[in-house]
Order: sequence, then C-alpha cells, then structure tokens
Amino acid sequence: MQGSTVVEMYGEIDLATAAAVQAPLDAATARPGARLIVDLRAVVFFDCAALTLLHRAHRRVSECGGGLGLVCVRPWHRKVLAAGGVTALVPMFATVQEALVAARPD
Repeated sequence: MQGSTVVEMYGEIDLATAAAVQAPLDAATARPGARLIVDLRAVVFFDCAALTLLHRAHRRVSECGGGLGLVCVRPWHRKVLAAGGVTALVPMFATVQEALVAARPD
C-alpha cells in the first residue's frame, strides 16, 4: 500500500545489533505522517534494546502524525512486548496484509 513502509527484521535484535536496526527505523519514521509496519516474524531473539527501538519508533511516528504496527505471531514475542509496555501503545497483527489494511488512512 502506498504510504506505508514495511521493515522486516530477522535474527537477533540486541545491544550488539540495535545500532544497525535503528538507522532504517529512523529513516522510515522521518517523514510527516509516516506509517510504519515492523515485521518481527523472523526475529529469533530480542532484548530490551529492541524494546527501546520500538518505543522510539512509536514516539517518532506519533510526533509526526503517523502510526506504527507490529506483525508478530510468536507467543513469546507478544509476552516480551507486553512486559516492555509495547503492546499498550502499538497494535499487533498476524500478517503484513492485516497491518497494511489497518494502516490505511481514513
């Protein structure tokens, strides 16, 4: 869908990899009204560094009138995201297509 950016993450997102992940997230959240979908389905591990990145992305899109959605299906993803406060701020989706439909402007 035009206007939405999908960022697919994979592997491990931790303190060692967070800086490399931050650059594409910052680029995707830099424009006014940015709609960002972060696909976590291929992520096998993440820690508080990943939670910090997601909170930052949420803040950036919120400040510019945009939105953020997460695609994740693994129960442990959702458990960690809930413990880190992310699920209270960001909607979760089972597929990228569901997230794109939800991201459509009214």
